[in-house]
Amino acid sequence: MRKQKSVSGRRQKPIRLAVAGFQHAHIFDLLERAEVLPGVEVVATCDEGGSLAAGKGITCDWADYGEMLENVECDAVAIGSCYGERGKMVLAALRAGRHVIADKPLCTSLAELDEIEACVRAGGCRVGIMFDLRDRANFRTLRDVVRSGRIGAVQTVSFHAQHSLLYGTRPQWYFTPGLHGGTINDIAVHAMDLIPWLTGVEIERPEFSRTWNAKASEAPGFKDCGLLALKLSNGGGVIGDVSYLAPDGCGYRTDLYWRVSVSGTGGVAETSYNSGHVTVADDGLNEPERVELGGARPGGYLEDFLDDVRGVVKPGALCTASCLRATRLALECEAA
Repeated sequence: MRKQKSVSGRRQKPIRLAVAGFQHAHIFDLLERAEVLPGVEVVATCDEGGSLAAGKGITCDWADYGEMLENVECDAVAIGSCYGERGKMVLAALRAGRHVIADKPLCTSLAELDEIEACVRAGGCRVGIMFDLRDRANFRTLRDVVRSGRIGAVQTVSFHAQHSLLYGTRPQWYFTPGLHGGTINDIAVHAMDLIPWLTGVEIERPEFSRTWNAKASEAPGFKDCGLLALKLSNGGGVIGDVSYLAPDGCGYRTDLYWRVSVSGTGGVAETSYNSGHVTVADDGLNEPERVELGGARPGGYLEDFLDDVRGVVKPGALCTASCLRATRLALECEAA
């Protein structure tokens, strides 16, 4: 049974959302938010097998994605399938005239992205991605510090985003050839979105990337280590580590999980996913300062997508153009 929601203020026609593919746990965040968010109505769920839905007590309405698109009246589709399946699912939805929001990554090849961009230009549908790092209080506060000019003109950004491998617990499709699409495209795509939003400086191009297999000995074809370097449009640079080398037991709870440092001509500011503050050191301080966190914006990625669908894109909001740009940069870096 679908949850009932009340809509306050001026009535508007709800955006009807179908959710397809439950092969990654990220999609449950979107589903749970959509179930209670005014202005959106979940009208169907679909899974073609091998999903995590049953473990969440979800019985899907459809077992065939094509049949769902053909028979369900919906405005948008949310996609959380295996990475390697997403590109064709996104294209099928766009060609059927549906807007799309997906877990990251959106697709796993530049050829798929070219087709997605062509569909967007031709049909006018909107595309969103679950770039939820920009919704966290840590990174929103870091953005405020950096954009205030306190550390001067941004010159370098470094990020450490190692993940736990969790072989045997992580869905096995990760290690199946053709279904993952690459460690840089998987993880660094978050940074491709986050860095321009944080700093106000665009990423011009990838300059270096390298992936290799180190820890996943059971799957020698899975390149679990990834390093990259990017050039910023102002001549500055970015370095990042997106390897699956974090400890299985506590890797997601250390200060090294999504630790982002931004250095400018007048100082440095940094925080991490698990930090309770932003650390700032500038030319006017004798000791680093801890800046308390401001407010978070839970589910902002979904609200921005719904606004984009309605034709309202606020300054700094996540939108079709920024999602496609981040995806292209990540795929170019993966290909390099």
